[in-house]
Amino acid sequence: MILIAGPCVIESMDNLRAIAHALGEFAARKDIDFYFKSSFDKANRTSLEGYRGPGLQEGLAMLDNIKREFGYKILTDIHESAQAAPASEVADVLQIPAFLCRQTDLIVACAKTKAIVNIKKGQFMNPSDMRYSALKALKTRDENALEADYAHCKQHKIWLTERGNSFGYGNLVVDMRSLVIMRNYAPVIFDATHSVQMPGAAGGKSGGESRFAPYLACAASAVGIDGLFAETHISPKDALSDGANMLTPEQLRATFKQVMAISELKD
Repeated sequence: MILIAGPCVIESMDNLRAIAHALGEFAARKDIDFYFKSSFDKANRTSLEGYRGPGLQEGLAMLDNIKREFGYKILTDIHESAQAAPASEVADVLQIPAFLCRQTDLIVACAKTKAIVNIKKGQFMNPSDMRYSALKALKTRDENALEADYAHCKQHKIWLTERGNSFGYGNLVVDMRSLVIMRNYAPVIFDATHSVQMPGAAGGKSGGESRFAPYLACAASAVGIDGLFAETHISPKDALSDGANMLTPEQLRATFKQVMAISELKD
């Protein structure tokens, strides 16, 4: 099982190190393929005043420190094609944000690097249309590819991530059929914390209901997933971005125990 965990955005080196330390038990386990996640820039904040992060150069240096100190594999997201090459020098996974999942130049730039490409499904997307986003990355790495399929994308290190669909204003809903559909095209990660986000519902920033994340994670595991994405923070209420959605390390521990038990039972 893949596990992607860490704070939404880089707040400080001390904060990053504290969260990395708290997640050490997951990285030590042989049955988990662990990736530490944090963003150097959150370019799609609801308002101009929203905290974005330290930026490309400083942020990558901080993630590189975590990589060297803890030995973790790193996932970070990018918003512009020019960020792909420098980010891939540190990150083992380049993530394409949901709003940008159809951006051809961005997908191709990521696929030209050595990193795993993780494409998050847009909140507006039909899950079956994610085959075309996956195929953009796949054809960049294998010009003979004709369609995206699970085995081929796994071989060429391309993932898709489910994070809910827009359901009216300020709310998301997860259609578990999406996991089954997208898993025809590529390995699928379930983003439990962004799936409980309430976009723009907190007065110029996104709200959320993190209490529902464990339930959705367990449901996704029962359907069948390749990995779990769960943003984590020592103190979510004090987080500078997406705190309403995030889990504490203790909550992640309890949730992931259930996810693994369900997955093993399903197998």
